[in-house]
Amino acid sequence: MMTTRRYPIGIQTFSEIIRGGYVYVDKTDLVWQMAHYAKYIFLSRPRRFGKSLLTSTLESYFQGERELFEGLKIMDLEQEWVQYPVIRLDISTAKGQSSADALRDRLMLTLENYADTYGRKETEKTPGGLLEGLIRRAYEKTGRQVVVIIDEYDAPLLEVLHDDDLAERRKVMQEFYVPLKASERYVKFCFITGITKFSQLSIFSTINNLTNVTLDTAFSTICGITEEELTTVLKEDIARLADLNGMNYEQMHQTLKERYDGYHFTEYSPEVYNPFSLLKAFQQRKVTNYWFESGTPAFLIRQLQHFNTDIMSFDSLEAFASDFDQPTENMKSALPLLYQSGYLTIKGYDRESETYTLSIPNQEVRIGYIEGLLPAYTGLDSGYVKGGFALKFWRALKTHDTDQAMREMQAFLAGVPYVEGFKKKLEDVAVKEGFYEYTLYLIFTMLNFYVRTQVKVAGGRADMVVWMPDTIYVFELKVNGTAQQALAQIDEHGYAIPYQADGRRVVKVGVKFNADTRVPEDWVVAGL
Repeated sequence: MMTTRRYPIGIQTFSEIIRGGYVYVDKTDLVWQMAHYAKYIFLSRPRRFGKSLLTSTLESYFQGERELFEGLKIMDLEQEWVQYPVIRLDISTAKGQSSADALRDRLMLTLENYADTYGRKETEKTPGGLLEGLIRRAYEKTGRQVVVIIDEYDAPLLEVLHDDDLAERRKVMQEFYVPLKASERYVKFCFITGITKFSQLSIFSTINNLTNVTLDTAFSTICGITEEELTTVLKEDIARLADLNGMNYEQMHQTLKERYDGYHFTEYSPEVYNPFSLLKAFQQRKVTNYWFESGTPAFLIRQLQHFNTDIMSFDSLEAFASDFDQPTENMKSALPLLYQSGYLTIKGYDRESETYTLSIPNQEVRIGYIEGLLPAYTGLDSGYVKGGFALKFWRALKTHDTDQAMREMQAFLAGVPYVEGFKKKLEDVAVKEGFYEYTLYLIFTMLNFYVRTQVKVAGGRADMVVWMPDTIYVFELKVNGTAQQALAQIDEHGYAIPYQADGRRVVKVGVKFNADTRVPEDWVVAGL
């Protein structure tokens, strides 16, 4: 009989996880290596990827809490267990402030707990001034160098990337971080983490020796759960979840992989699973989308709209490292933010050309950001789409009634109330097939189907391919042409040939859209 397991959902304190007997995937060997790798370290990772737990683990290690690490990998590496004074700050408490002055006041409040311990001088009237004084007094009081750990360093700036007072807020944060370099002689180790990458010039202007390990293979799995960890440490959890959901172990393992796996944080690193979603699935005994429980972040939607981002390119996007691993404030597109926040990940690397292939990591991310984009771009509520059109469309395809499915799509698209801003573009784009690809891409992705647009084959590019459990649909869309011509193009260019050996039924669909009504007015269906 399987024992009851406790999962640390919402618990980001290392000591509580260990003392409470919660499931813990041992990363302490990597924690030790990082602590001895460089003096000033920066790491960015997506939200809910274990960054806060990492900072808490570092805190317990540097505080010499040896008893917490009994039986863990670090015990084979650490011999001394020296206790250092630690200043650990969660800067996420400072987000959402109405002005630069409010941000400054909030940072001062964040430092109050340490001021109670190490004292405060009346002359220390700024966050940076107080932090510098705290570091010095902690050193003087204990006789040991100080460890400074900063979590969510970028939280106060993400929501205001294009606001008028961004420069003023950035100055506040810059002044706050100045002491980290100025107090170098008092600092033993400094670790800074967050979602995005602001340049050293704009934020860490004086920390010219900050080591960025974000793309360092040595630490690529320090956040997230590897395949090996899943199938060893969490093997019994997979078995339990499979049993509860009427599946065998292999089926559940594959389901978890498709939903939560797929993140690569360097070009040669193993894939890792989203730890929050994976553990939440075990706790809730259900595989669904947990990373977006609070919705797609507002700052991401704003950036996608600000840069007029083509979301259909996310299925396979070639880029140089400088395109996506660049300072947030220097962005010329939303790509750096999409990568750094986990909406795109590395899927391949060509050493000769030094180009990366980026793509959406997994089903959870795909569905989540589409649910966020749907209301932003069309004004439609995702629940309405799923419960109305989606259900009818899915049932029609499930019974292989493609004609009925297209009639459902026709009726649905006729009633789409496109929001202002998008509506203004319709006059220009309604005569272009790309507009319909985009609309159908949003709809199909909402249905939890695997869909790709502009799919490359030897004879050209198929407008859209949809993969379902027992059927693959190959679509060709026409505005200036007929449905029969669209179907003929599928055959002439061999768009469906790559799927003939798949084992699933292959259906070809030629669709003619009306440029005035923006709905499919005719279609032709043929099977292989």
